[in-house]
Amino acid sequence: MSRLDTQELIIDVPGRASGRALNLCMAPGQRWGVLGPNGAGKTTLLHTLAGLKAPRSGEVHLDGEPLARLNRRRVAQQLGLVFQERQDGFPATVRETALIGRHPYLSPWRMEGGDDLCITHAALARMDVAHLADRLVSTLSGGERQRVAIATVLTQSPTIWLADEPTNHLDLHHQTAVMELLAEQAAAGSAVVMCLHDLNLAARWCDHLLLLYPDGEACWGPCSQMLELSALERLYDQRLATADIDGAPVFVPVR
Repeated sequence: MSRLDTQELIIDVPGRASGRALNLCMAPGQRWGVLGPNGAGKTTLLHTLAGLKAPRSGEVHLDGEPLARLNRRRVAQQLGLVFQERQDGFPATVRETALIGRHPYLSPWRMEGGDDLCITHAALARMDVAHLADRLVSTLSGGERQRVAIATVLTQSPTIWLADEPTNHLDLHHQTAVMELLAEQAAAGSAVVMCLHDLNLAARWCDHLLLLYPDGEACWGPCSQMLELSALERLYDQRLATADIDGAPVFVPVR
């Protein structure tokens, strides 16, 4: 299983003079939640970890090697990214879209085979969208499109998941299904890093948290240490009340 590390990483957020250097280790089996208000750099961090955006300074390492120097096909076989928003470049069905997850494993000009189709069907079924396989993605609701996006990464079979707002547009049932899937991936040995706006999902499903502040400050560690009420109130500039429900803390904004 793969491991993702950052060494003295400062992400490049426009208009921000500097920030705390991030020295993170996202190990197999861990579930990291990235929390912070709008504009704190959560999406920028995920794109930097994926190698899609250059950092201002520092490096991202995949299994001890600088990510920027690695072959992109190798990276795509190990690292999967669920985008917060997606643009449809051309008309495609749900099945065709999910099959994109198999492309890192195909040699040039090779078509998907029976095994690829079986893997794709299983992923679509896992995300409760197999019945939509022949529909154009452009005809789907926001929640259905989100589940197709997650199924596409599941089809990719990465050992590191980077998920930007994975529960975006989802109803409560499918939010739980997605968080259960990510927990299962971690239990199987994958490292999972997810940006979340829902503090309660992070508290219930993550074992490590990274708090990103708008001024570039950051702190991180085990979830049990990071869920301090005063730190969270400063993070969101919002008073919070908390209670324990079903074994996990729940946070509610108060006036």
